[in-house]
Amino acid sequence: MDTPTSEQTAPERSPLRAAIKTARPHEWVKNVLVFAGLLFSGQVDDAWAVGQALLTFAAFCAISSAGYFINDLNDVELDRAHPKKRFRPIPAGQLSIGSAWVIAAGLALGALALAFAAVNWKVGLMVAGYGVIQVAYSFGLKQIVIIDVMTLATLFVLRVMAGAEAVETSASEWLILCTGMLALFLGFTKRRQEAVSELHEGTSSRPVLEHYSLPFLDQMVAMVTTGTVISYAIYTVYSPLVGSRMMLTLPPVIYGIFRYLYLIYDRSDDRSTAAIVAEDRGVIIAGAVFAATAFLILYIFN
Repeated sequence: MDTPTSEQTAPERSPLRAAIKTARPHEWVKNVLVFAGLLFSGQVDDAWAVGQALLTFAAFCAISSAGYFINDLNDVELDRAHPKKRFRPIPAGQLSIGSAWVIAAGLALGALALAFAAVNWKVGLMVAGYGVIQVAYSFGLKQIVIIDVMTLATLFVLRVMAGAEAVETSASEWLILCTGMLALFLGFTKRRQEAVSELHEGTSSRPVLEHYSLPFLDQMVAMVTTGTVISYAIYTVYSPLVGSRMMLTLPPVIYGIFRYLYLIYDRSDDRSTAAIVAEDRGVIIAGAVFAATAFLILYIFN
């Protein structure tokens, strides 16, 4: 495959900035799922529980960043042929292959040490499992149609389960189901973004997209959107702590999902999931209203 010709050049980065860029700290927003167990178990006012959740969050940030290094190392040739991804530090030559492997190993070991030593062995095993699945995804699973998205959903569920285990509670079956459906929603919408982008740019940096047609992706998005809304609605009816009062959190959740779909379909937004969640005003407001409403129901009026 020919490398795209363009007058654009990669922005200047020092080795440190290149390493930070590769670690993708903006993607850490996904790891806030580890706080679900803390929030929904009513322990936000418990300093020990908050500390355990924060340590678990840090461990997942480190292990996920290690996975991004490994992913970019494995995809370096494909990324060099992509009009946007070729500006990533490793394919752009701003971070050497050897340095990237060393940093990835250091992040992984740090994450495991933090989880096992500072939290507990169950969380440590989940962090280790997360890392193994990430590697399996980078080296093969992401090339298998449907399995690729289901693998990403598994990583989301692991975050929630680890966060619950860190504060010595158990994630309810409905919370796990909601997380899985939301992850499938984000996964299939992301694949649709990539498919549309590659269709317009005439590139092929993700081989699995050859097996995804836009009509199929649209059908999958419709199915998982319905599943996400219904599963969360049922969860709010049977909330373990406050029962059906959690239904008050439904409006911001539904709005956030519909806003996300609006950006993907109507505005052809090709930003990453993390970027949309962190930058779009509508999604931010929906998240803030959800968090405030859940806090009031669980801690003030309970």
